[in-house]
Amino acid sequence: MPKMKTKSGAKKRFTVSPSGRIKRSQAFKRHILTKKDTKTKRQLRGMTEVHAADKAMVRSMMPYA
Repeated sequence: MPKMKTKSGAKKRFTVSPSGRIKRSQAFKRHILTKKDTKTKRQLRGMTEVHAADKAMVRSMMPYA
């Protein structure tokens, strides 16, 4: 049986920590930032954990992570 492929879009968007948590970056931080206030942009920094309802879908896209 051939190896399963990782979805290339998923490997660019998600990182898996050594403990198994899946992290993602925040949305709404790419463009049209002038009308967003500083507090909003600051809160969108950094990585957050993928929601529990979406973890199974992300894991199926990254079989070896």
